[in-house]
Amino acid sequence: MNALSVFRKTLRVVLFAVYAATPVAAAYGQSAQQFWINEQRRAADYQQYRYRQWDEPRRYGRARAYAPYGEERAYGQETRQLQSRVEIESPEYYTYEPDTLRTVRFSDLCDVKVASNGSSPISEQLTFAEVCAAAEPIALRVLPEVGDALKKYYAEHSRFVWIDGGKASARARAAMAELARAARFGLSPADYQVSLPAGEAGAAQRLMRFELNLSAKVLTYVLDATRGRVAPNRISGYHDLTRKTIDLAGALVDIARTDDVGGYLASRNPDNPRFRALVTALQNLQNAAPRRQIAIAHDTWIEPGDSDPALSSIVAAIGHTASPALKQKYADTLSNGETAERYDGELVALVRDFQREKGLSADGVVGPRTIGAMTVDTSAEKIGKLRLAMERLRWLPRDFGGQYVFLNEPAFEVTYINGARKPLTMPVIIGKKSRQTYFFTEQIEAVEYNPYWNVPRSILINEMLPKLYDNPGYLDRVGYEVSTASGRTVSSRVVDWVGVARDRTSVDVRQPPGADNALGRLKIKFPNAHAIYLHDTPHKSLFRHSRRAFSHGCVRLKHPRVLAAALLGKPVDYVDSRIAEGKNDTDPVNVKIPVYLAYFTAWPDQQGDVHYYDDVYGRDGYLRKALEKTEAARRGAS
Repeated sequence: MNALSVFRKTLRVVLFAVYAATPVAAAYGQSAQQFWINEQRRAADYQQYRYRQWDEPRRYGRARAYAPYGEERAYGQETRQLQSRVEIESPEYYTYEPDTLRTVRFSDLCDVKVASNGSSPISEQLTFAEVCAAAEPIALRVLPEVGDALKKYYAEHSRFVWIDGGKASARARAAMAELARAARFGLSPADYQVSLPAGEAGAAQRLMRFELNLSAKVLTYVLDATRGRVAPNRISGYHDLTRKTIDLAGALVDIARTDDVGGYLASRNPDNPRFRALVTALQNLQNAAPRRQIAIAHDTWIEPGDSDPALSSIVAAIGHTASPALKQKYADTLSNGETAERYDGELVALVRDFQREKGLSADGVVGPRTIGAMTVDTSAEKIGKLRLAMERLRWLPRDFGGQYVFLNEPAFEVTYINGARKPLTMPVIIGKKSRQTYFFTEQIEAVEYNPYWNVPRSILINEMLPKLYDNPGYLDRVGYEVSTASGRTVSSRVVDWVGVARDRTSVDVRQPPGADNALGRLKIKFPNAHAIYLHDTPHKSLFRHSRRAFSHGCVRLKHPRVLAAALLGKPVDYVDSRIAEGKNDTDPVNVKIPVYLAYFTAWPDQQGDVHYYDDVYGRDGYLRKALEKTEAARRGAS
């Protein structure tokens, strides 16, 4: 050991002793031992820094960590404060604000001046303009779009739509009858109620009010049936759907011309097989006789060989929730099992197959998860889910198209429809409840092979930053690439991560292609503001779970290569060969294929049979509240 080394060692010992004897360590939240460890780390880091290339002379975004002690300690103090504070929050659920009704006055529609006190008998030959002039000014509380349409229509068409011969016409009665049947489409008939005009006194006033009121209710129905009663983007930040616009004045023109006003109004509801299946299911449930509800305690635990009085209920519950194929396979067991006293033999085999069908561990043990899978919604709960499904379906395009990809988040399932071909359906993993998958639609653009994963800022700040505070070289160690705003690649050690957290410094972080890439070996791209894709995953084991809400919001596919090949119109071998090339590359999807990332707790399969799902994100409750507020706002205006 030379003299210089001895001197350095002696100096460190002295400095350590001095530091330990002063309140400095406590002031910076460090023990003397921790200070010494940090000094050793600094020395090692400094040796690496000395041999760095000259093109990295400064820490990106601020003075380097190798600044004078005071500055570095201040930086460390800021880091410790941020560790407990900085986090990018997920989108939130809002306090829903229903559409606002406004008072619309119709006095400016009456151009013809007729001397009348408003109480004289109305001649059968008087026109709309003459009756309007004879009546007192009328005001209605209506939706803004409805008010604008009424003024536009009656300013251009000075004739009655609903009055004939001084009384309500057959057209009016047909419209009122259809409005009264709104519940069959999941709407509320109370929103569209209108009273017939009666009596002679003030006849002009009553006829005008009836005419305008019925037109307002009919147009409100057209609006509700077409786009829904709720504005989805006011429910939460997880909804990203453009609300439909409807030419209501044009609709009233069509209504005035049609010979079948009831048929016209019914046709404003979605006209596709999915909506028709929901309507049929709702009608069947409303007409069905009450069914005995099966109650099984959630803390029940039955193992093979046990005897338990709940066995009969368990067999009955499986009979209600198992697939037709499983019911056929175990028909005798299901018919005789309700009298079983011992859990063995075919009963255990039935439960194991039921568990496999539901994506559970097929151990034959009847516990809380198995009971949850066999517990069915009551008829009232199913009716509620059907009505919510009808509302949500109105948010989407009337026609999904001949080719489309449809993800139903509560079902943990995605389906590709391509004309008359057999649908391609596969399990998916969706976002966890704290990082939910959004509800939106887009157009598929391309399939990317061996993709880079561009780390979203939320993941960088919330999950990676704490690791980077402890070890600035963390991203270098795990193989991620860090680049500056100018595109220059830098070491994660030289980035001012506090500046990144405070949005003072901009960096991009990405994971190169590879077996461990978070996106797997391919992703299916469609433009959106939420950094959401359909993609592969290296974590295949998670598909064993029945409730698959594990991602940060993206959608992981169980068979991504199969879906990619179908979208491209290529064999799976082609996709395999493109991946095997090992390079990051892209194939465009040259046909228009919309993708719907949607949320339905009641949804029909291709045969029209409706299935019911758990409300994995709790969105049903928020939609119910939004509908209740909407109905309350309308009742207050009537």
